Amino acid sequence: MQDLVNITAIVLSATPMGEYDKRVVLLTKERGKITAFAKGARRQTSKLMAATNLFAFGNFTLYPGRNAYTMTDANIQNYFEELRLDFEGAYYGMFFLEVCDYYTRENNDEKEMLKLLYQSLKALSVKSLNRKLVQCVFEMKALVINGEFPGVPAEGKWQESTEYAIHYIMSSTIEKLYTFAVSDSVLEELVWISEQYRLRYIDREFKSLEMLSVL
Repeated sequence: MQDLVNITAIVLSATPMGEYDKRVVLLTKERGKITAFAKGARRQTSKLMAATNLFAFGNFTLYPGRNAYTMTDANIQNYFEELRLDFEGAYYGMFFLEVCDYYTRENNDEKEMLKLLYQSLKALSVKSLNRKLVQCVFEMKALVINGEFPGVPAEGKWQESTEYAIHYIMSSTIEKLYTFAVSDSVLEELVWISEQYRLRYIDREFKSLEMLSVL
């Protein structure tokens, strides 16, 4: 019989299973992206009910099975409740979750992606930060972490501040990513560049982006 494992993770997705259970996808510090089943998590009295919601970050106790894990306990440190109560913020957050789900794999070292996701969700909760800028920074840094970011586009003439922002995103630690602001014209260029790179490197459409486009 295998021992229980303790992991640090964020809930990327949660799907109802049967009458009372949930299937969750977790981005973990220790084991990359994994799937876990939470029995009875949809019951009002379940200690796992809130822990299996999107954005929940904390420590999870799991029992490893042949093809998936069973969640037995959780100690949540941040529910990101402010995003869940903010329609626009929730969809930005869900886009970040979808991107992480796209990029990450089981048993890969995904520590940097987990750290980026956590810091980016925190940035979305800061009212003084422009969410479009947070999105651009998140998308570009995700490409950097995965070794796909090509830097400043060779085509086009960009403002010096735009080039500086891109170089900063590439070289900055994740903890210091969200410590700058840009003008509207620079943001417009960053949005265009990040969108072009997304279309070039990610072969998937994101439902959350579709919703953000009509807000």
